This record gives sequence, C-alpha cells and structure tokens, in this order.
Amino acid sequence: MPSLLALLTAALLASWAPLPAEAGSWWSLAMNPVQRPEMFIIGAQPVCSQLPGLSPGQRKLCQLYQEHMAYIGEGAKTGIRECQHQFRQRRWNCSTVDNTSVFGRVMQIGKPSHRALLGWVQRSGDRGRPVLCRKLSFRLLLGPGALESHWSREDTAFTYAVRSGPGWVNAISRACREGELSTCGCSRTARPKDLPRDWLWGGCGDNVEYGYRFAKEFVDAREREKNFAKGSEEQGRVLMNLQNNEAGRRAVYKMADVACKCHGVSGSCSLKTCWLQLAEFRKVGDQLKEKYDSAAAVRVTRRGKLELVNSRFNPPTPEDLVYVDPSPDYCLRNDTTGSLGTQGRLCNKTSEGMDGCALMCCGRGYDQFKSVRVERCHCRFHWCCFVRCRKCAQTVDQFVCK
Repeated sequence: MPSLLALLTAALLASWAPLPAEAGSWWSLAMNPVQRPEMFIIGAQPVCSQLPGLSPGQRKLCQLYQEHMAYIGEGAKTGIRECQHQFRQRRWNCSTVDNTSVFGRVMQIGKPSHRALLGWVQRSGDRGRPVLCRKLSFRLLLGPGALESHWSREDTAFTYAVRSGPGWVNAISRACREGELSTCGCSRTARPKDLPRDWLWGGCGDNVEYGYRFAKEFVDAREREKNFAKGSEEQGRVLMNLQNNEAGRRAVYKMADVACKCHGVSGSCSLKTCWLQLAEFRKVGDQLKEKYDSAAAVRVTRRGKLELVNSRFNPPTPEDLVYVDPSPDYCLRNDTTGSLGTQGRLCNKTSEGMDGCALMCCGRGYDQFKSVRVERCHCRFHWCCFVRCRKCAQTVDQFVCK
C-alpha cells in the first residue's frame, strides 16, 4: 500500500538548487513564532532577497506581498501537523528531522547527486511518535522544484496537495477576513440561491477566493517558469505537481460552506446572518487522504500531456491526485531512500489495518512492554458550574516493532 505521507509531504516540501546553510530560515517560519506583517516596514532590510530558493516570479510576488509571507509560514505549520495526523498509522508517519529537509532524504529519491546536500537525523518522540522540530527550512514552502522536484511518488502527491491547498489557502483566506492584509478583506461571494429569503447574507466570511488565487499564483509560479522539452520526464513532473497543487486548493475551495448566526430575543432565532466559512482543516485532510487512496498512476506523452498508465480507468479530474512513480514500502532503514524503517514504532496487536503489528512491523514481529497511562476519571459536575475530575493511573500493554 503506498504511503500517504509522501503525497502530503511533497506538498510541504520542494527544492533542488544547492542552498546555503541559512536556507533553513524559510521553513523556520513554519515552526518558530512567526513574525507579524508589521515587521515589513518601509526602509527595513529587504526580506525577499534573503530567502533562498525563490524563483524569479516568486521573488516578485514576495516583494509585492511581503505581508503575506508570515501567513505562508502559518499555513506550512498547519500542513505539517495534518501530515502527521494523516500518517500516524502508516509506516512513514511524517516524522520530521532536525535539518533543512524537514522530512529527510525520503523526499529526495531520484536525485542522488543532491542527497549529500541535506543530511538527516531522526527526531522522534517516545517510541516512534513524530515530533515537530523547531528549526526547519521555509524554502520547502516555495512550491515543487525549489530543489528539482524528483518527488514524483504516490505519497508525495498528497504532500503537494496539502501544502498548496489547506495550509496556504486557509491561512491567507482567514488573514483577509481578520483585516491583517491590506490587499483583501471579507469574502464577496454572491448570496447562495438556496439560502432562505428572510436570512441575511453579509457577515464577514473567509475570503476563500483570494486565498485560492494567491496560493495558485505563488505556488505554481515556479513550475510555469520551467521550459523542459515536451514529453520529457522533467515535464511530466511539472505537470504532476501542477495537477496535485490544484487538487489541494480545490479541496479547500469546494468544502467551504455557509455558516450562520441567530439573532433575536431570548435566543428565538427570529433572524439569521450568514457568511462563507472555511471547512475544518481536519475534514479537508480527510478528503485528501481519500483522494490519495485512489491516486492515479500517470505518464507523460510525446505531446506533453499526462495520460493514465492503465487506460481502463477514468481519466483524473482536476480534483484528483496523480503520481509518476510508486512509493517504497518503508519497512527497513535505508540511507539511500531516507526511509527510517518501522523498528521501534508502536503498533496495534489486534488491528488488521496498516497500524496493526503484522503490517506495521513488515513480518519482523514485535515486542511487548507495559506503560502507565494517566487519564481523567471519576468526573463530577458541581453547581455551578464546573466539572471536577481525578487523575487515575492505569497500566496498559503496548507493542513495538522489532
């Protein structure tokens, strides 16, 4: 079963040009406290010129919209966390590493000459739990190709979709609504035709349209600047990246829905005010995970178009994920691919799914140990009005892969 994580992680990562040590400053905006837009004042040291990995088009956009950059960092942080949630029961669990690659060499398969650029050191929590590192390279946000995009596997497709979709669109859309950006404001979406006539339309909604347009322009700029030979492997990766970027953005755009608030005496709800609101990030991640499970294998034709490897399937829509190469199984540690393996990972003895010990441990078996779990217990409601609980320690059996 292909790893969902590389699809998600590739959307969070992207680059191929050798970068200096300070390149980590880009991703660090995702993990450290993000400086607010007021840092970009007239006369301040140029920010965009200090961000390695930007394509010419992205650098221009950065200069025009410097106040947006902080929210790009926020979107990246959200994307990483969603990646780790969606992959928590997979062999590749989106563990981050303490260097500029964030996810290690696993995202660089296919480009041996550049593997030496970014070493990798596993950062894991207790018994293989993923941990967010503090110092990460923000350059990975720039879109597929800041280091040449050789992450063309199934799992990387999900990553591109999550990075260019939920993370960036959400952050920018909400910043518009909150008045944090000078170039946008509340959503101007037209009143839905099916909204009851006596309900008011005009609350300050998330500006999904602006977030979608900005994310598309910024992320896709790098890919559209490339000029590879028609039908080449490189062009195939560009087309794949553009497809998956769009799938991620559309997931956010189409899942935005109407939210309403009641008005009236004593909560009578005699009047409602409604507006457009983004869906919960988790719901978008869940939908992209479903898209990942049905991702289509494609190849580039001589005419420079993507086509299905298996023509019996329906062609992918703009909302579907595609990939060029299958993913490795991630069972064993492999310095070439960057796989950390599953040794030491927690598994579920009774599950028959990917989190089960049989699949997670790749047939190597597992060890059992006891751990103490502290939980809230004996909770009672007290008038008025709070709940008071005790803390109870419980010894439980847990299992880790050999």
